[in-house]
Amino acid sequence: MSYKVTLIPGDGVGPEVAEATRRVIDASGVRIDWEVAEAGAEVFKRGDTSGVPRETRDSIERTRVALKGPLETPVGFGEKSANVTLRKLFETYANVRPARQIPGVPTRYDGEGIDFIVVRENIEDLYAGVEYENTRDVAVGLKIITRRGSEKIIRYAFELAEREGRTKVSVGHKANILKHTEGLFKAVGEELAAEYPGIAFEHLIIDNVAHQMVKNPAQFDVLVATNLHGDIISDLASGLVGGLGFAASGNYGDEVAIFEAVHGSAPKYAGKNVINPTALILSAVMMLDHLGEKAAARTVEDAVFATLEAGAVTLDVARQTGDVESATSTSGFADKVIENLGRTPSVRYPSKAGQRSGPVPAPRARWATGAARQIETAIHGVDIYVEAEMDPVALGDMLSAIAGPDWWLEFISTRGTLVYPNAGGRMDNVGWWRCRFIPVQGHPYSEAGFAGLLQRVNAKVPWVQAFKLRGYGGKAGYTAPQGA
Repeated sequence: MSYKVTLIPGDGVGPEVAEATRRVIDASGVRIDWEVAEAGAEVFKRGDTSGVPRETRDSIERTRVALKGPLETPVGFGEKSANVTLRKLFETYANVRPARQIPGVPTRYDGEGIDFIVVRENIEDLYAGVEYENTRDVAVGLKIITRRGSEKIIRYAFELAEREGRTKVSVGHKANILKHTEGLFKAVGEELAAEYPGIAFEHLIIDNVAHQMVKNPAQFDVLVATNLHGDIISDLASGLVGGLGFAASGNYGDEVAIFEAVHGSAPKYAGKNVINPTALILSAVMMLDHLGEKAAARTVEDAVFATLEAGAVTLDVARQTGDVESATSTSGFADKVIENLGRTPSVRYPSKAGQRSGPVPAPRARWATGAARQIETAIHGVDIYVEAEMDPVALGDMLSAIAGPDWWLEFISTRGTLVYPNAGGRMDNVGWWRCRFIPVQGHPYSEAGFAGLLQRVNAKVPWVQAFKLRGYGGKAGYTAPQGA
């Protein structure tokens, strides 16, 4: 049997590690019909602002599987990340990043039993990339967390645990500060845990997750988090087991899977034949598992481990041992892995997978919409953000005077902290204010009243953004400022 796979060599060192990986997979005996496609820097330079041309999208639509080298992402300017665009175009909502001790790779945690999987939500959160420059000096990003997106990724984590025979799922969050966004993620985890009684469940504040990963990483099994937090802690996880040169990942959707190394394009090493291809080779192992070629996946994985155990390491590991002169090249490492196909490492570290005493249950219905949620919704008021180089007391007195008979100004805050009325302490004036208006009793909210308020405010100071304050089932769907 042969498989069609889209191969995106990528930028910087990408073509080198992609070629090394392709040679190893071809030598494994699995027949792959590679469709080579473009994405990233060269595409941006041609004026395609997506970084992912139509031809590449069409190829992935056909093959449903892609293996991708690292892509260059402009930092702080320019186009959106082509990596993120690819994940979103095909709704590959689950980013799976294993972390386990590897034979022949020295770490500070040798022998401690590190073997866990970070499951990172891949579509929403701050990575939705919805940002605004509200003023010349204030930039705002929307942190988007949805119930549907949270359920999909957390259920994926539980079902991954069941498939692999793992025994615990940990939800990492920041719900102590971000009550509504991270709070929703945490709440969905608690709701779903009841459906998986055979799997232990815990939730941890994400900074404690980072602390515990360094202090005692072996305690984790499956760790699921929102997009930004998952990105950070998965890189931390790679540092526990040897570095980004060993960090494999798969992006899974309902119809498409995209496999990639976690590391970047490292342009300063491009063309030097020194980069470590292990991360992309192990990502291709995940791809073979996805294709159902599990025997070949284990063969390639064992060959990689046997190669590393024999002391064939690239520059990144050789620097750790202080023996740079003995470093193996990128292509040379691939040669040795190919030579070792069929061999196994002498040491196999214990795995937490495969310990189930009974059969894996059939997959549950995922993210079914179900009946419409009958929750009372009400609009309690509005937050209007304004740009004004004014003292907050003067601004508050002015806005109170123009609020009209149907609104009253409850408070003004800046960067989440109360500054009017009766606010103690001092806050720097950045010229950006959240002004909360509440309907006066006896004057229920109306769209016309809101429009009139915006006009009156704008006649005095420019308004830059506005939100309705919605309540659900008698609970506020918005936050009060610090100090209120």
